[in-house]
Amino acid sequence: MDAGQDLRLIHESGNMRKDRIAGKKISVLGMARSGVACAELLKKTSAEVFVSDIKSQETLSDQTQRLEEMGIQFETGAHTSRVLSGKDFIVVSPGIPPDAPILRQAQDMGIPILSEIEVAFWLTDAKIIGITGSNGKTTTVTLLGEMLKQDGKQHRVAGNVGVPFSSVVEEVSADGYLVLELSSFQLERIEEFRPHVASVLNVTPDHLDRHPNFKSYLEAKLRIVENQTKDDFVVLNADEENSLKLAQYARSTKVYFSTRSEVGRGAFVRQQKVCLRRNGDDKEIIEASRIGIKGPHNLYNACAACAVCGILGISPDSMQRALLNFKGVEHRLEAVKTLSGVRFVNDSKATNVESVWYALQSVSPPIILIAGGKDKGGDFSKLRELVDENVKTLILIGEARQKIRDALGAVVRTLEAENLQQAVRLAFDKATQGDTVLLSPGCASFDMFKDYEHRGRVFKETVAALSSDEDSEING
Repeated sequence: MDAGQDLRLIHESGNMRKDRIAGKKISVLGMARSGVACAELLKKTSAEVFVSDIKSQETLSDQTQRLEEMGIQFETGAHTSRVLSGKDFIVVSPGIPPDAPILRQAQDMGIPILSEIEVAFWLTDAKIIGITGSNGKTTTVTLLGEMLKQDGKQHRVAGNVGVPFSSVVEEVSADGYLVLELSSFQLERIEEFRPHVASVLNVTPDHLDRHPNFKSYLEAKLRIVENQTKDDFVVLNADEENSLKLAQYARSTKVYFSTRSEVGRGAFVRQQKVCLRRNGDDKEIIEASRIGIKGPHNLYNACAACAVCGILGISPDSMQRALLNFKGVEHRLEAVKTLSGVRFVNDSKATNVESVWYALQSVSPPIILIAGGKDKGGDFSKLRELVDENVKTLILIGEARQKIRDALGAVVRTLEAENLQQAVRLAFDKATQGDTVLLSPGCASFDMFKDYEHRGRVFKETVAALSSDEDSEING
C-alpha cells in the first residue's frame, strides 16, 4: 500500500471526510491567506497542526498572532525537520514551488503532499463550481456569484480570488454552491477534488517561470476535470484551441461558450445578443452593449458565466440583472480617476501578456502604458501591433524592464522609472487631455510588491496624491 492510498478511498455519499483530519498530525507550509485559513480549519477539525514559513516572524506578525490565538504551533525563518517529523500529511500553499527542498524530503519519506483546496473539499457537501484559465477567472467567478445572488441561491465565492476555500467551507450547506477560482498551482496537488461544474476559460502561456514548459502548464489546468464523472459538467471555450483540447480528456458532459458562433449547448453571441441554449431551447439573455463590464474579454466572461448558470438552472432574468449591474472587480480595468482630462485605469491584475493584449483593446487610446515587474516567461512581442496602434508612451518598471524594451522599444517611445510612484508621476507629466494612463504590467508583482493587490493600491494612492497636488496648486 503506498503512502497516499488511505487518502484516495472511495466514499459513496458526500465529501465529508473529517476522519482523515481528526487526530492527525498535519503540517501546513506557508502563512499566506490560504495557509492560515487551512491551519484554522484543521485545528477546528481536531488535528494537531504545525505551520511553517521561510519569511521572518517580523514580516509575518499578523499571521503569527492569529496562530497564537488559535493555539497552533509554528516556525518562521526556515522550514525545519519539525515539518516532517511524525506527520501524516502536508498541506502546501500554492506559492511554494514543487521542487522546494522540504517537499523533496517529504516525497522521499513517503509523506503525502496536498493542496489546500483538496483538504477543504473533504469538509463540504456543497456543489462545487471550479473555474480555471489563464485570464478572466476572477471576473467570471465574481459574476457567477452575482448571478447566484440574483437567483436567491446560497453561495460563497472563494479560492484564488482572495478568499481562501478553507475560510468559507463551513458556511455553505449541501444545497448551496461554492464558486472557486482555481490556479494551476492549486490544482497541482489535488487527489480527489471534483467540481460538479468545471470551466476552462482559456489556456495561454503563463507561469513559465514556474512550469518547465507550456505542456506542463496545460496539464496542470487539465487536472480540474480528472476526477469528474458523467454526472458532472465541463464548460469550455469553443473559440480557443487549448481549451477545446481538454474536451477529449473529460468524462463529464461538455457545454460550450463562444462569441463567434452558435454552440450546440451553452452560451453564445448572436446578432449582438448573448443567448443561452439548453435542452434545444434558445433564450436571449441580454444585448451585449448593455453588459456592465466592457471589452471583448468580458463578453467571453459573460458567456462563460451564462453557460455555467444554464447548467445550474439559474433563471435568464437573474443572469440579465447581474450582467446589467456588475461593474467588474477591483484591479481589473478599474477606472480610478480623471485628472485634467487624463483618465487613470488600474489593471494591476494583468499579470500576463494575454491580459495586456485585452486591456489595450478595452480602454480608449491614446494610451500611456505602465508595464513591467517579475517576468513569468511571457512573449511581449505579441503586443507589438496593438502597442504601435494604441500606445503613445511606454513606461517600464521592475525586473522585466529590459526584456519588454527589447520586445517593444522599437515601436513606441519607451521610458523607465525606478518605482511605480515615479512611473505614475512621469505618465501624468507626459499625458495630455484625452489620454489614458493604464497600469497593465503583464508581469507578476513580487519583485516590488506583496501581490498584485498591493501594486494596485499603490497605483491608486499615487493617483490620489496627484489629485491632492493639483488641488493645492489650484487653491494655492
